[in-house]
Amino acid sequence: MLINSMQAAIIKKDIRAMVSNKRLFPVLLIVPLVFTVFLPTVFILSAYFVPDDLGDFQQLLDLMPVKNQHDTAARTVISLVLNSVIPAFFIMIPVMAASVMAASAFVGEKEKKTLETLLYCPLTLKQIFQSKVWASFFLSMGVSFISFIVMQIVVQIEVLLTTGSMIPPDITWLVALLLVSPAVSLLAITLIVSGSAKAQTMEESQQRSVFLILPVILLAAGQFSGLFLLNAWYMLALGAVFALLAYFLMKRAMVKFTYETLLKH
Repeated sequence: MLINSMQAAIIKKDIRAMVSNKRLFPVLLIVPLVFTVFLPTVFILSAYFVPDDLGDFQQLLDLMPVKNQHDTAARTVISLVLNSVIPAFFIMIPVMAASVMAASAFVGEKEKKTLETLLYCPLTLKQIFQSKVWASFFLSMGVSFISFIVMQIVVQIEVLLTTGSMIPPDITWLVALLLVSPAVSLLAITLIVSGSAKAQTMEESQQRSVFLILPVILLAAGQFSGLFLLNAWYMLALGAVFALLAYFLMKRAMVKFTYETLLKH
């Protein structure tokens, strides 16, 4: 799906507006960093200072293959958290990041009285819709990759200082970052942008987007409960399903996206 110069201009405008928003953009970064830096740090320090008290982690450890076990309980717990639990957060992070921007995709234009100007630009309605989707997508993936890089730097230093050697990310991370996270992000954004076109206020649009985050939160909670672990194969299957859903949903959304829906008051 090619992006022309006019679409690129809309994408840059939307991303620039979000980055310069002193109220929303810090929240957009702080929340992911809490999930990817603060929580892993708590787990690492807990595993290091209380290595013999596995507690709630025992059920999760029992799910790990023998080949993934380490020489100490502390390193096994840390490896479990870093390579089996935290990747689930990267399904949640792009949805949360995208919901902030995508929720204002069209309703924001309505509130700023710039919607009519946008519709007068030499683009089809389908291309305008795509531009709004891609703007939120690029921002959400940017937040995801920044969070991953910061997390790896901080966490690997902590692991090195507490256990004597690093625990590198495994292939689950590759699948999570390059397939699952983009697919989930695109799926959520398409739904949120479609809802933004129908909403009359920012609050109404954001309230609708909250319901998309709940299933992802439940999925992350399942990691901690010991119900299952998302290994690379599970992540690959999830990514394929989400990618197909995102593709068909976007095609359907663009067909149903009309001037009447957008301009309805």
